[in-house]
Amino acid sequence: MKATIKDVAKLAGVSFKTVSRVINREPSVGEDLQRRVWAAIEELNYQPNLSARQLRGAPGFIAFIYDNPNSHYVIEMQHGLLAECRAQGYELLIHPLNSRSDGVQEELEQMLSHGHIAGLVLTPPFSETPELVAALRRRKLSFVRIVSGTADPAENEPCIFVNDYQAAFAITDYLAGLGHRRIAFLGGEDIHRSNMERRRGYLAALADRGIERDDTLIVPGEFNFDSGAERTRQLLTGDPRPTAIFAANDEIAAGALFSARISEVAVPQELSIVGFEDSPFSRQTWPKLTTAHQPNTAIAGSAASHLIASIRAARQGTDTATDALPDNGFLPTLVVRDSTCPPAQ
Repeated sequence: MKATIKDVAKLAGVSFKTVSRVINREPSVGEDLQRRVWAAIEELNYQPNLSARQLRGAPGFIAFIYDNPNSHYVIEMQHGLLAECRAQGYELLIHPLNSRSDGVQEELEQMLSHGHIAGLVLTPPFSETPELVAALRRRKLSFVRIVSGTADPAENEPCIFVNDYQAAFAITDYLAGLGHRRIAFLGGEDIHRSNMERRRGYLAALADRGIERDDTLIVPGEFNFDSGAERTRQLLTGDPRPTAIFAANDEIAAGALFSARISEVAVPQELSIVGFEDSPFSRQTWPKLTTAHQPNTAIAGSAASHLIASIRAARQGTDTATDALPDNGFLPTLVVRDSTCPPAQ
């Protein structure tokens, strides 16, 4: 017969309420009791009834809300969220939304009206949309935002920052340090604050190096391969051409590399190319791309951890502790590979 929670309690020598608290990862249970309960669960192969747990209000689902064409980013975020949710007894609901849809807020409201959503992890651009954030506050639902920036959040909820500005500054400064003066910036859509922060870091590094801003080298576009290829084709028809390209993500950089090869421009001898995020695109190209490693799995794990802490604090009527949040956010770090070198003299 299938083991019950009372069977686990009897074997562990505790009450069934203690078993329930252990399963729900409540911090009030001591380590010795936890070990006894988990040992009994394993010995009896006990499987908690998820539906019953949800009906009792424990713990429920964490919803991951995203709109990002970069599958690498989404997969890494899922890995980080899943690991933390499993460790703390929560289920993960993955829900893509179209940020450009007129009915995006209604769709989110409809999703929240069904099931047992305990909290949400919001990624850009939703985490940076004031109307949507305000709607969630009105519902008094726990959520955590992943945001490009370094400033403390004005609101009293967990917020995970990614320091795109400093990473972009480091990339541009690296290129300038190699001797490049005509450095192009291929951006993505400005609905993503990360694009604006990366452009801002690029401009700040140029100014710091005494390189005059050239708006013909700042080319807006989209975060995809085709956009990078087309814009690079245009840049390579100019005179003088850039000697380096800083692409706002690796897909754009891969497109830039493709156009350079079609135009018979040698990379890196005639054109250095740098991406951002350290996705598989950066390692599957030839030459391999210099880029900035963005720790998406760690970012997601931190977001889930602080969200769950916020949920538990709300249920217990205590303040949410945010002292473990990184002081200045997660900083993507420069990874130098084969796509960069000093400019030809």
